[in-house]
Amino acid sequence: MFDTFLYNDIMDMNFSKNNIAELRKSKNLTQRQLAQAIGTSQANLSRWEQGVITPSVIECWKIADFFDVSIDVICGRREY
Repeated sequence: MFDTFLYNDIMDMNFSKNNIAELRKSKNLTQRQLAQAIGTSQANLSRWEQGVITPSVIECWKIADFFDVSIDVICGRREY
């Protein structure tokens, strides 16, 4: 059976290598500007970029749509 707790630990560990900051900086955006554009707080965005917390799938979709990339790019599974 699939171990949800193990999966969540792996996702949290993998997300710490995300590309959000790099994508944001490539567009010359501040954290506040990107946060407003995707409907979250600057504090959340900062924690996502640092890998302290993991955004939900819906939040990842919003970021991916904003930058016109796949969620794999957001999560650090592929280069953009």
